[in-house]
Amino acid sequence: MVDKMIGAARAATVAAPPLGNEAYERFCTGLARRLTTEWPRICAANDVDVGRAREAGLPAVLVDRLRLTDDHLADLVTLTSTVAGEMRELTRRPPGTPIGDWGVRHRVPRPLGVVLMIFEARPTVTVEGALLNAAAGNAVILRGGKEIARTNAALGAAVTAALADAGLPAGLVTVLDDPSRSLLRDLLRRPDAIDVLIPRGSPSLIDYCHRASTIPVLASGGGVNHLYVHRSAELAQAVAIALDSKLPAPAGCTSLEIALVDRPVADEFVAALLDGARQDGRPLTIRVGEGLRQPETTGQWRVEALAEHDLGREFLDSTVGVVAVDSPDEAVEFIQRHGSGHSEAIAATDPVVTGEFTDRVDAATIVINGSLRLNDGPTLELGSEIAISTSRLHARGPITLAALVNYCWVIEANGRLREAS
Repeated sequence: MVDKMIGAARAATVAAPPLGNEAYERFCTGLARRLTTEWPRICAANDVDVGRAREAGLPAVLVDRLRLTDDHLADLVTLTSTVAGEMRELTRRPPGTPIGDWGVRHRVPRPLGVVLMIFEARPTVTVEGALLNAAAGNAVILRGGKEIARTNAALGAAVTAALADAGLPAGLVTVLDDPSRSLLRDLLRRPDAIDVLIPRGSPSLIDYCHRASTIPVLASGGGVNHLYVHRSAELAQAVAIALDSKLPAPAGCTSLEIALVDRPVADEFVAALLDGARQDGRPLTIRVGEGLRQPETTGQWRVEALAEHDLGREFLDSTVGVVAVDSPDEAVEFIQRHGSGHSEAIAATDPVVTGEFTDRVDAATIVINGSLRLNDGPTLELGSEIAISTSRLHARGPITLAALVNYCWVIEANGRLREAS
């Protein structure tokens, strides 16, 4: 099964037309049409997955990540149009660059090859991974979590139909209908045939991929993110940043886990954060570190003690920790020890402090006086993304269409020979 699947993917990379061919734009528009037509059937499959996840006792915040709505359809249809435009821009051939008086060099985009993308809960990732990779000329094998197996099968059928409509080889996109670990292990053992591995999910998934495979990895996941609140910060702004970094998407990869607050303003920050959550109306649990007061709370807003095992992990719910620190150095050291290199933020008005923080913190994206959720390809006007990479090679930060290609040099040499040295 694995040999046949990989063989079809590699054959598709050979049979696919060059980047910039109109077939890729036809695929984008055709996918929008197929998703719209098939949406009732896709949602019916999704209802089954969501119901079974709820019966299995999956936490409510994770069940919500599985669910598809009409808003998701609208977003995906918009994405197909956006990617088509980005593809035209990416493949536009500018004039070459002169080389001395003898030639011209051209930097030409080329597909990465065969991509294996592994992800967990969100079914929209199936469409995003198929769309961006196929538009970049890559063959992609998509392996989602077992919780969304039926949804993925329905989405995969729509993608396959859109490829056929566009005249592109079917092997450009394979949506696995077998989420077993044994099949995944077999795929991870094929660096001879798979060019890039993109795992999107928990730190344990990323770690497993690194240990089990020698395929080059663009890792995406492990969002153990922090906000450092310096004593010079505007407190109301810092609270707003913390709430926006947590409440809209508590289980998202850019979600805030721990706020590190200068000790003189830490108790005031906790009280203001609690008040802000009450005004917002969404539930919030604040876990405070040693030495901080615990205000009395009722209902869906709670203040509890922070435990040692809370450090360096994703809560994956509407829980945020608050730890008092005595200096920017202590905050940076805490992040170096517990952060995952994904998204970090600082709230401060002292430019010296923000400068030292951005110089010393090692993360894919560092935000000054803003929400962690700004770490997003479209929001940063970088383009559509399929993930946020914490890898150090090739792409770091949002993995956009431009990160799903590589480049070769085409040289117009006009008979030029290399002189002997």
